[in-house]
Amino acid sequence: MSEKLQRINLNRIPNHIAIIMDGNGRWAKKKGMQRVFGHRNALTAVRESVAAASEIGSKFITLYAFSTENWNRPKLEVDALMSLLITSLKKEIPDFHKNDIKVNSIGAVDQLPKKAQKVLNEVIEETSNNSKITLTFALSYGSREEIVNAIKNISKKVVNNEIDIKKIDEKIINSHLYTFNLPDVDLMIRTSGEQRISNFLLWQMAYAELYFTETLWPDFRKEHLFDAIIDYQNRERRFGKTSEQIDTNV
Repeated sequence: MSEKLQRINLNRIPNHIAIIMDGNGRWAKKKGMQRVFGHRNALTAVRESVAAASEIGSKFITLYAFSTENWNRPKLEVDALMSLLITSLKKEIPDFHKNDIKVNSIGAVDQLPKKAQKVLNEVIEETSNNSKITLTFALSYGSREEIVNAIKNISKKVVNNEIDIKKIDEKIINSHLYTFNLPDVDLMIRTSGEQRISNFLLWQMAYAELYFTETLWPDFRKEHLFDAIIDYQNRERRFGKTSEQIDTNV
């Protein structure tokens, strides 16, 4: 057991960890390589992060894999990312089963290439009975778009008298989001030193703790995730209450 892992209180683990995997391009550039090289070398960071989250008992980990804005990147890079998604998902199936990982996705996945959609759906179906940790890939995902779509769908149901407008609350909105089957985010990690959330899980991160690290994503390992957990556990999560109320459980 690592020294950092020993410092973690296993009774105060974030249930849902979300990660903005940033820095692949800069990592590749530092090595004099194309951006795609960085994406290809990011898979180890994914494996290590999921393994670390599972090891400490987190039940959900969501990775910002491809945003709606990423479609604006050079076609060569987008095509390479889609190809990498297909090959890596296929390759990881044995490990998903071995480590009891359930794969999930959120986003406008119907915008992905047909082959990517097919492989993604197959992996989701094949791992649907796994239960130790749910690994969600945010693909063609944008939080504003998600919220707009939820509003449209709720509005249609109000017009069709399926929902009483007076009864619209947080639960109703949650049930119309991509993340309807996921809990709110407890901890959000962003790598590469950037300090913004970039249209990622805006509703779901209302009370999340935000952690930013200078580490570029391809270099991110278990110990880096443990650092984030230790920092998380040193914070006081009040959810609008006072410190005194938290101390006395009022």
